[in-house]
Amino acid sequence: MKNYPKIALVASFFGLWMDSYFSHQIQIILGFLLIFSFGILHGANDLLLIKNIDDKNKAKSPIKILIYYVFVVLTGVILFYIIPQFALLLFIVVSSYHFGEQQWQHLKQDFPKIVVLTFQFLYGFIILLLLFNFHTAQVQNIIFKITSVTIPIQYFSLTLQFAIPVFITISAYIFLKEDKWKKKIFLELFFMLLFVVLFKSSSLIWGFALYFVLWHSIPSIIDQITYLNGSFSIKYFYEYCKAAGIYWFISIAGIAMIYILFREEQLFNALFFSFLAAITFPHALVIMRMFKGKVKTS
Repeated sequence: MKNYPKIALVASFFGLWMDSYFSHQIQIILGFLLIFSFGILHGANDLLLIKNIDDKNKAKSPIKILIYYVFVVLTGVILFYIIPQFALLLFIVVSSYHFGEQQWQHLKQDFPKIVVLTFQFLYGFIILLLLFNFHTAQVQNIIFKITSVTIPIQYFSLTLQFAIPVFITISAYIFLKEDKWKKKIFLELFFMLLFVVLFKSSSLIWGFALYFVLWHSIPSIIDQITYLNGSFSIKYFYEYCKAAGIYWFISIAGIAMIYILFREEQLFNALFFSFLAAITFPHALVIMRMFKGKVKTS
């Protein structure tokens, strides 16, 4: 779907418009509904992707693949319980790269690996830092709930001030090296300005939900369906949802249990992001393998 960025752009401005009419509480509810729908769905078909990535996996039983996947998820949960500081840092690093890889997946065809990895990581990292910098007190509180460590608020802005010049330098290198990436560079910089407005105007959950769903999860679903079927269509989307249904339901049930046990907002947010991190680890690995397979066959 080549026109999807236009759809996401319109939907983002619609989200900004909704922001001015809905209370903070309504934004939180709508934000979680978005995350629980497309956000969770985009990682619910990982087992099907694993089975289709290479011939070795096709020979493995679904139960064996499920056990491996659950093992990685549980490892993430245990990390958050035993060494939450390291687990949270790992989550930020993995998520940053995962966001950047989704947006710049074809870059590896034209540039050295170290340039691509650094650029993809910085793209996602800056997006997270922009979100953090507009909601520093709330993010600081969530980090404390997870790790029992208080991050000085100025660290968020200092990290952003360091990351942006490095990102711009690599962007300039890509811009000057390959003409075909010039339009993409301008477009993504424009989108980043949109994210600045989005994060500044919205609550933490609403701003994150709009980015996570519109700019990451839905494009990822489109890529996954295209990888599995060779193209995207409503029929294939229905089949994708049908295949992912049971795993999506299990994830939602897990989140619902967390909410029932821990209803206090900041504590729930902390546990929710910890849960999101645990399922992000294996998902990011699966998508990385998927993109690697796409490059080999392209």
